[in-house]
Amino acid sequence: MTTAAPTARSRTLAHPAREEIRLEAVLHALSDPMRLQVVRELAAGGDELSCSHFDLPVTKSTTTHHFRVLRESGVIRQIYRGTAKMNGLRKDDLDALFPGLLDSVLAASAHQADRLGGG
Repeated sequence: MTTAAPTARSRTLAHPAREEIRLEAVLHALSDPMRLQVVRELAAGGDELSCSHFDLPVTKSTTTHHFRVLRESGVIRQIYRGTAKMNGLRKDDLDALFPGLLDSVLAASAHQADRLGGG
């Protein structure tokens, strides 16, 4: 994993470089309903969202785990802005590596939510 050296003004988190992202890790990250919900919200928002934006029905430590899995798999990028940890979908990287995968998963997830009444 590539990491940037932390500076006095910012904290950085480890993210895989584009060429290090593995399909197995991405599919694992997307297989969990809570993580998929985060990805759906990021895709719908189209911009960065803070961790506090997400209202997941799990403990704070579990939420932290879900974000770490998404980041370490290469699905999201996290960056500190002041005290907020901002999250952005790595759509360009995922589309370059696995064309159509993210769009297909998001469409299937939306269809399932509509079908099950959880839209």
